[in-house]
Amino acid sequence: MAISKALIASLFISLLVLQLVQADLENSQTKDGYAKKIDCGSACQARCRLSRRPNLCHRACGTCCSRCQCVPPGTYGNYDKCECYASLTTHGGRRKCP
Repeated sequence: MAISKALIASLFISLLVLQLVQADLENSQTKDGYAKKIDCGSACQARCRLSRRPNLCHRACGTCCSRCQCVPPGTYGNYDKCECYASLTTHGGRRKCP
């Protein structure tokens, strides 16, 4: 009887600790910026505002943003700020993201 109570208590404490660790991990991810959600619509609108082909730019940027959850600042370049965005390529090997 005492062993079962100790087992239940240790199981409960383990679950509590796991819950606390998971909550701390989620908080640290959003602080670091790699797991937080961004508004892809406004980020791509800012990125594509000077594009000669805005519809194509918005479509490609939206696809890249939804996959990477980041868009480099400015209207061109700055790919070093978002490595995932810069690494996506088309079937032809060209950059997919504007």
